[in-house]
Amino acid sequence: MRIIWSIIQKEFAQFFRDKANIRMLLVMPVVQLILLPMAADYEVENIKICIIDQDHSEYSRRLIQKIEVNHHFILVNQTADYREALKMMESDQADIALTLPHFFERDVVLNNEPSISASVNAVNGQRASIGGQYLLRILNDFNREIRLEWIQFPRYNPMPLLRIEHSYWFNPTMNYQQFMVPGILVILLTMVGFTLSALNLVKEKELGTIEQINVSPIRKYHFLLGKLIPFWILSFVVLSLGLLVAFIVYNIVPSGSYLLIYLFASVYLLAVLGLGLLISIYTETQQQTMLLSFFLMMVFILLSGLYTPVESMPEWAQMTTWFNPVAYFVKVMRMIIMKGSGFTDILPHLLSVLTMALILISWAIAAYRKKA
Repeated sequence: MRIIWSIIQKEFAQFFRDKANIRMLLVMPVVQLILLPMAADYEVENIKICIIDQDHSEYSRRLIQKIEVNHHFILVNQTADYREALKMMESDQADIALTLPHFFERDVVLNNEPSISASVNAVNGQRASIGGQYLLRILNDFNREIRLEWIQFPRYNPMPLLRIEHSYWFNPTMNYQQFMVPGILVILLTMVGFTLSALNLVKEKELGTIEQINVSPIRKYHFLLGKLIPFWILSFVVLSLGLLVAFIVYNIVPSGSYLLIYLFASVYLLAVLGLGLLISIYTETQQQTMLLSFFLMMVFILLSGLYTPVESMPEWAQMTTWFNPVAYFVKVMRMIIMKGSGFTDILPHLLSVLTMALILISWAIAAYRKKA
């Protein structure tokens, strides 16, 4: 332990000697955690719609007015020419072109089921899907109102026989920041710990100072644990700052225990830092390390379930999340912060990440060769 402690002291002194490291550790995650959740919002607003009114009737005007007053939509143009609307979509001036056909009012009154067509700009698939659902909801409301006016009781009751009421559990106001902040905090914690640990060892290779370690009687597991533990401790500083920012800026207080978050983070960081050490052992320059780290981080983040639910991914992609530590921590953070999950709930995830940590650290120790 005395040898490991000496290496840890040396690493801390070396880390704090460079002021850029302190800025990277303290300032960068805080600024990113304040800004990113404000931009990462799934709510779709200001959908630009162009309406092709070929009927110019009372009913078509009522429908247009109903769309216009909806806060999700902005009526950018009203025309009778579909080609003009299509040009607006091609130049991104409109997201949806809605066509109200000739004899729209007559067909509604005669119950001839008029067809309304909507062309949706699907370059952004999510915006197109949600925008189409908003529009469909307005059309259904309009349809129900017309039926109430024209269909007589008691021959047919236009009111729904089943009334469905729903509520949102664990996030009753559907606050996206409540959903995104825990995940973004995991990403920032991973990037800081993973990058710093990966660059630290390979930097000694480039400077040649690692040769002094290689010819010393220090055992290699002493050396690697001495390299890992300082960044493990510093990562807790980042986690604490992140939780403080989440509370002060977003008023997010975990429904579960802070102790569970730190317990899972302690195991998770061993896995991430172990992977960083492993990469630095197999690479020779900081450039190689950065490129490999960037590749792995992109895969880990995009397949972590942060932006796309894991259940919506293809089966092969879902299988990759079994080996993705970021996916486990994103899920556990949301479970603890939003649902208030306990130790037994997160235990399977904890054991999976612990297994990864043991494999990666053992692999790093076995792969490191002390040679002069």
